[in-house]
Amino acid sequence: MEHNTASKKLNGFFKTILQPDPDTNSTPRTAVWKRNKATLWHYAPSSKKYKIPVFLVYSLVNQPFILDLGPQNSLIEALTNSGYDVYLLDFGIPGYEDKEITMDDYITEYIQKGVKRALYHAKAEEITVMGFCLGGTFSAIYAAIADEPVKNLVLSVAPVDFSIIPVFDKWAEELRNGEGSLDSIFEAWGLIPPFAIKSGMRLFTSPIYYSPYLSLLARADDEAYASRWKRFSHWTDGHIPFAGAALKQINHDLLKENKLVNGTLTVGERKAVLSNIKANLLAVASDHDRLVPKEQIFPIMNLTSSTDKTFHLLQGGHANLTSEGKVPDYLDKWLSSRSGQI
Repeated sequence: MEHNTASKKLNGFFKTILQPDPDTNSTPRTAVWKRNKATLWHYAPSSKKYKIPVFLVYSLVNQPFILDLGPQNSLIEALTNSGYDVYLLDFGIPGYEDKEITMDDYITEYIQKGVKRALYHAKAEEITVMGFCLGGTFSAIYAAIADEPVKNLVLSVAPVDFSIIPVFDKWAEELRNGEGSLDSIFEAWGLIPPFAIKSGMRLFTSPIYYSPYLSLLARADDEAYASRWKRFSHWTDGHIPFAGAALKQINHDLLKENKLVNGTLTVGERKAVLSNIKANLLAVASDHDRLVPKEQIFPIMNLTSSTDKTFHLLQGGHANLTSEGKVPDYLDKWLSSRSGQI
């Protein structure tokens, strides 16, 4: 019996590893706005139950299909099944011609204009902005300058306080003290290639990258698990280029000078002060997140002017978005009571 089980796991392991990349983005959607490489996708619910639409902002480091990996593994599918109008801002894959796009551009020309379009398209009076990782950081900055009616702000594993660097803290200290600089690299490359982004992420999370394969080997006889593993692995390997000007600004304004927390960040000519935020706030951290630890997230709880604030700590890693094909209970309860049930 043990031999048969081990054989099934080994066969399942190689079958999963060798099969082609799976299809993703399976939830029906319509493009409602485009700018440069970016697309604003609309996902209509089969039965609309809430007045306030959800506007999703993902990071610039990977493609956003982690939010729609496949049936029963999709936060977007779960939200639409629950009755929400959902909009996803997909920044697209930048080319060399996009190397001068800055963080300010992403916030004002993409997020802010995308939110305006979503409000118009949904014929809604208010909106929920939900940001993930760096997309959450950008969402917080946007909310601090927004004229649009942001009712709810959900920040999922989104770094805010960059005074705390859990890994390579000595390196970060040198950058802050001016003893080292990455500017010449950003300027020479212009567009930071995917392999450099991937290597940087792995240095923070898994310098020796083998544990996911051990996890697969242990459960490779479970077809549902193996299928999800393959989809997730496809996403983790899908790093995309990063505009050098944006990364340079992030490095200076956030990593080195921590302007978002210090209250000195400006976007265009506007001050992006977190105390400007009055939206209902849900900040989500994960207790085993090496990339964005909870200490980088929690400070926002004391910096916004929101009277309705919730901090939720997940038991898991950096990407923990769905629960058995449903909106996770903590998010479902929080969002449904603040979205204007029809």
